[in-house]
Amino acid sequence: MIPDSLRFRTRAIHVGNAPDPATGAVVRPVHLAATYVQPGAGAWGEYDYARSGNPTRKALETTLASLESGCGSLAFSSGMAAIHAVTMLLKPGDHIVAGTDIYGGTYRLLHKIVRQNQIDVSLVDSANLPACRQAMRPQTRLLWIETPGNPLMSITDIAACAELADQHGVLLGVDNTFATPALTRPLELGAHITMHSATKYLGGHSDVLGGALVVRDPQLYDQLYFIQNATGAVLGPLESFLCSRGLKTLELRVRAQSHTAARLADYLQGHPQVRQVFYPGLPDHPGHAVAERQMDAAFGAMVSFEIQGDLEAARRIVERTKLFQLAVSLGAVESLIEQPAAMSHASYDAADRLAHGISDSLIRISVGLEAFEDLRDDLEQAIPA
Repeated sequence: MIPDSLRFRTRAIHVGNAPDPATGAVVRPVHLAATYVQPGAGAWGEYDYARSGNPTRKALETTLASLESGCGSLAFSSGMAAIHAVTMLLKPGDHIVAGTDIYGGTYRLLHKIVRQNQIDVSLVDSANLPACRQAMRPQTRLLWIETPGNPLMSITDIAACAELADQHGVLLGVDNTFATPALTRPLELGAHITMHSATKYLGGHSDVLGGALVVRDPQLYDQLYFIQNATGAVLGPLESFLCSRGLKTLELRVRAQSHTAARLADYLQGHPQVRQVFYPGLPDHPGHAVAERQMDAAFGAMVSFEIQGDLEAARRIVERTKLFQLAVSLGAVESLIEQPAAMSHASYDAADRLAHGISDSLIRISVGLEAFEDLRDDLEQAIPA
């Protein structure tokens, strides 16, 4: 058994990845089986049916639970499937408080799907703790935050929100996709649930669609496992294998990407055509002090910025880059660029999008592993002087 005292990058390589006992293979085989022979009628082995469990998926879940300091993890077919499973813990009449700086797909799920089940949703600036406190009701059952936020890179104090959640007897769920466990581990700060779009940094190569939940309470794990098994949105074995492989280089990738992102944020801040840069590593970012406290020596590889112009001016920039590829998603080895108002956050109601600061001139970049100088030059040629 691999001890928990080992460093993060060591556990990412070894926990859940013991050599194959049948062959000694350093990399375990991908188990594609849909069903498993049982020892007898009514006598169940560790695995019985692929929806309920799969050895390749279990290896990924074991690694991720270790990296997030959880008691267990569940791998889902997508990040949205993982979030949906959390909302299925609630019942009609319950209430969710969610941050305003959240992924457009999460906004759509909460407002277009969850509300249809008579579960009310309130959006609040989660970086503003008094506002979160004021939004709480007797019916509130879940506080859902993202930090850094998407797409404005707001920073929410996880420990403070955990204390607030405990005071009101509600669950705190944290979308940790942007920070990854390499930089932030919400369960260690008091959160009850950590969620990942594994499509992003965990996989890291734009070739996996997946999601994950990690929890610190065994009873909550059992509840979420029941929901996952009953509804069936599980991660497939090939995707589980690819995500496990991605985890082995997670820390190295994230730290290198974050270093480049910090340099690009400095560059953009000095550009005459850039009105504002959103990056928690900048000293003048309103959440910089909190980010220093809860992020581990780096501030992530996501940067957003507003340009001097309108929707069309921003569109021209994102369509002009050569190395930054125009695409939704993020967190992979290649750098991506997008326009939230027209792409990742187009599912927001227009009034909500503007009310929450997602302007038409906002551009979001996901910084990959290319050389800083090449990425800087690409932005330089795309943004008019």
